[in-house]
Amino acid sequence: MSERLISNECFRSTGFSYTLSLINGKYKMTILYVLAEFEIVRFNEIKKYIEEISYKTLSATLKELEADQLVHRKEYPQIPPKVEYSLTERGKSLIPILNAICDWGEANALQTKQTETA
Repeated sequence: MSERLISNECFRSTGFSYTLSLINGKYKMTILYVLAEFEIVRFNEIKKYIEEISYKTLSATLKELEADQLVHRKEYPQIPPKVEYSLTERGKSLIPILNAICDWGEANALQTKQTETA
């Protein structure tokens, strides 16, 4: 088996690069986390939960996630308009990754707190 050489490789052709292209962005992972935790969520609920996100950024990010087929947008024909967001099956396939990130964060946050109090 031959050794891999970085000079023969291209980051853009990796699965890691593709995954990052879908979830990279200041609030994408946070929105995916919200939808994974609460399943069906309305726009203003997401905005209220992620306090620091602007309406414009939330709207743009949801549109990107929808275009990448990670988020489903369901619009109800009523006045006032009602729109709900949820994860698609493709988006749900990211849940194990999100769970692993949460587990790592909880373990390391606890570790950091124990180190600070020692």
